[in-house]
Amino acid sequence: MSTSKVLYTSDLRTECTHTLSGNTIITDAPPDNKGKGEAFSPTDLVATSLACCMLTIMGIAANERGFSIDGTRATVTKVMYAEPRRIGEIHIELVFPKNDYSVKEKKIIEKAAYTCPVSQSLHADLIQEITFKF
Repeated sequence: MSTSKVLYTSDLRTECTHTLSGNTIITDAPPDNKGKGEAFSPTDLVATSLACCMLTIMGIAANERGFSIDGTRATVTKVMYAEPRRIGEIHIELVFPKNDYSVKEKKIIEKAAYTCPVSQSLHADLIQEITFKF
């Protein structure tokens, strides 16, 4: 079974449908690349996916060890490079709702973040700057 189906609708916009759930998202080219910037760009989705993956893997690790990261928030900043045009840096600030994690729990959280599948799939030259605010 496919993961998704993507339709190019027009004007640098796509409609993406998740095969299993039927959920849809729209992408739009950013203003600095001839688009309107009215939705996530494909590169925005890559950067955002990194944060989503980190939070998911951190949540799994926390659940397996009997603690919670519920309410943790990520702020994502994508930095584009030129020649060739590509994502050069992704900065993620992870803010946790509580500050009483043990040293062991913090290490579990950090290891989970850095070993998430999206992080491991991105090019080694892409800078991933992650800040943990416990």
